[in-house]
Amino acid sequence: MRDNEPLVMALPKGRIFEEARPLLARAGVEPEAALDDPDSRQLKFRTSDPGLDIISVRSFDVATIVAFGGAHLGIVGSDVLMEFGYTEIYAPLDLRIGRCRLAVAEPKEMVAGDDPRRWSSVRVATKYPEITRRHFAARGVQAECIKLNGSMEIAPSLGLCQRIVDLVSTGSTLRANGLVEVEHIADVSSRLVVNRAALKTRPEEVGGWIDRFAHALNGAGGAGSGGIAADGG
Repeated sequence: MRDNEPLVMALPKGRIFEEARPLLARAGVEPEAALDDPDSRQLKFRTSDPGLDIISVRSFDVATIVAFGGAHLGIVGSDVLMEFGYTEIYAPLDLRIGRCRLAVAEPKEMVAGDDPRRWSSVRVATKYPEITRRHFAARGVQAECIKLNGSMEIAPSLGLCQRIVDLVSTGSTLRANGLVEVEHIADVSSRLVVNRAALKTRPEEVGGWIDRFAHALNGAGGAGSGGIAADGG
């Protein structure tokens, strides 16, 4: 991307984007109307700020696009950052949206006779194989991961495995499928992320947006100028 072009921000589709909209508005960002058109196939959008364009992509793709320089900034769940571990990404702000938890769950009929502390090996359905393996390896448990991209809750009833690792918010989907949380892995929330190379090559612009989002988090909103306001890691 050329330095005279607008910065590009990658946003996840769906619930996280809807939760992010009030924060974007407080930061002075209003996407063009086409973003709300359910029939539109458009993926890149102008905003009310001529210095920022938005692309709307799948949540798991945001981190990859930012890491490889397709976008300068993005909003990414900490679960995705934990799974992929891109060193090219800097995550300065916890946006305090998209809050949920990553947990291990199993059929409720297993719980009474089961003790996670005694597991030596497990077979798990998950879309987070790296996090899952690290979590269990830290306890000396060998984890065989079956990679699924959705509908994890049905895996035990199909005989694919006895346990799953997935995001949990209210727990209603687990309950509806006869599953119970048995281990907490991590709390999850969405982060503002930036491409490290972009922060070096366009520091005033990228740093200015970090500043604006930091002000928006504190309820101030509006345009900011320069500087990096916070480091959430």
